[in-house]
Amino acid sequence: MWIEREISSELRDIASSFPVVVLVGPRQVGKTSVLERTFTSRTYVSLDVAAHAEMAETRPEEFLQLYPPPVVIDEVQYAPAFFRQIKTFVDAHRGEYGLFILSGSQNFILMNNIADSLAGRAAVIPFADLSGTEWQAAYEPSREMWHEFLWRGGYPRLWDTPEAPVSRDRWYQGYVATYLERDVRNLLNVGNLRDFERFLRACAARCAQTLNMSEIGRDVGISATTARQWISVLQASGQIFLLEPYYKSLGKRLAKSPKLYFMDTGLAAFLMGFQSARAMLKSHFIGALWENYVISQWLRWRDWHQPSASLWYWRDQAGNEVDLLIETGTTLTAIECKLTERPSNRDTKGLTRLVSFYKNISEIKCFIACTSPQPFGITENVEARDGWTVWDLEL
Repeated sequence: MWIEREISSELRDIASSFPVVVLVGPRQVGKTSVLERTFTSRTYVSLDVAAHAEMAETRPEEFLQLYPPPVVIDEVQYAPAFFRQIKTFVDAHRGEYGLFILSGSQNFILMNNIADSLAGRAAVIPFADLSGTEWQAAYEPSREMWHEFLWRGGYPRLWDTPEAPVSRDRWYQGYVATYLERDVRNLLNVGNLRDFERFLRACAARCAQTLNMSEIGRDVGISATTARQWISVLQASGQIFLLEPYYKSLGKRLAKSPKLYFMDTGLAAFLMGFQSARAMLKSHFIGALWENYVISQWLRWRDWHQPSASLWYWRDQAGNEVDLLIETGTTLTAIECKLTERPSNRDTKGLTRLVSFYKNISEIKCFIACTSPQPFGITENVEARDGWTVWDLEL
């Protein structure tokens, strides 16, 4: 079953303005499928095939003769030397757009090569698995189905055969094993993959928490320096993202460390060991997973539709916190995440403190992302909204 992706129409527009378009994201999020369906008239070639990667790396001119632009090239990170050939071709065809549509699953390698060879020539678009908006359009879900989506996650393969659904646990088991063997070994010389898998599970247990390298390293039995390197691997391969603290206040940084989130709550829930949505909903982790889900939806919105927006969290010295700040120009949109249908006045404490703190600096719009299907006012300045999907910020 094909689920239409939000980014498809924008990809066509971007390709008409840049000679190179690069779609980056984790494995199995649907990069190949969306590119094949969006650019149907172009030749497609994958460098995941060793012979293709070897030709692009060692005989790039021959490769371009065999696969001339405009062309879609998947897993392009496997031929790092090929980026120089792309640059040469683009420079020789100035004024032509959409020559190369590239994709890759190792952001660190891709971005290094793009910075070296394609600066100013390429539009880079982060990609992820299904957003709540995409999934809702395909399934028109009940409230109970939304809980299943939170637990199962948004990887398209888990939803493409509704009449015979893929075993969620078996799929994630294979995904983690493949990820460890392919991406981790390529990105970092990890001597013991079992230690890295334990580190991955320790990160899942800390989703929506402030990241403490020394603490997580101690729990896994590695140094803080190694923990920092391994966090970089998880970021580079698109498994996690770090939300930095907002500190635009009289030169003072209110919080120093970022918060850790997974791009997909299904993977986080699997690593935590939840074998059903019911078990997840009854656990003390459910609040963190809800916060993770809501913020990851807004990250998709930023990456796909509003790249100029900045995402932050806020915490003051007294411990008052707001889960998400979206900064667009001079406006701040503050979002607190509460897994309830009826948030109350006491849930607005952090938002109230934030507004008081910045009352003379910025315009602030305040919301609580909850599970109520209908918006309603909580206080004069705070509105409750359905957190399963993003809403119109009226920018």
